[in-house]
Amino acid sequence: SNGRKSYLVGDAKRRKRRSLVMHKKKRRLLPFVPTADRVRRLEQMASAATALTSSKMEFSNELTYVPSMAPISANQAKLEEGGMQVLSKEDKETIEFCRSMLKRGECPPLLVVFDSHEGFTVQADAYIKDLTFLTEYAGDVDYLKNRENDGCDSIMTLLSPADPSQKLVICPDKRGNIARFINGINNHTPDGKKKQNVKCVRYDIDGECHVLLVACRDIARGEKLYYDYNGHEYAYPTHHFV
Repeated sequence: SNGRKSYLVGDAKRRKRRSLVMHKKKRRLLPFVPTADRVRRLEQMASAATALTSSKMEFSNELTYVPSMAPISANQAKLEEGGMQVLSKEDKETIEFCRSMLKRGECPPLLVVFDSHEGFTVQADAYIKDLTFLTEYAGDVDYLKNRENDGCDSIMTLLSPADPSQKLVICPDKRGNIARFINGINNHTPDGKKKQNVKCVRYDIDGECHVLLVACRDIARGEKLYYDYNGHEYAYPTHHFV
């Protein structure tokens, strides 16, 4: 009968809603999926190598500690004012899996493309799902106080302790990876906000802070990547970004 049918529909709706809430609780990071075609992967890596060379940078996929800058002992997630989220065991395994792919030359499906208006940009070279881990933000770790008059436009907050003199930043001016070429958006405009498809998230991994770049929605092939510098609480003047 009709009554029975509508009851079933209502029940299914209720069930669906309930499973959605449960699903939302444990949103896991996904590993990037390298392009299967090796020739295309080499083109992707060559595009990043060209950008690094023309920026006078050495390639590095991790945080580096240079004697004249901050020591590794300064990078303690427990010093973060208000605490820092700890990377879950499952997500940590995903990151480790991605690191092992990188070591085998299996890179994320990203292409660095020069744009006369925006300079170097990074675009998706394949469809990328929401929550896909793309790359760690790599570079030299330094105290912000050493960099306050620094011309580098890609400084990223790493650690914000209660003591401002201990604030750490990542500086990809000499060493770094593809993360350096992903553009920040001008989030002072609604249009800028709409463009954002990547978020940078700070995590406590084994007691140290790391910045991970993660897709924050599904990204189509050919789409440029943008993340919000200001979402990352570093007082970064994004007014002049396009």
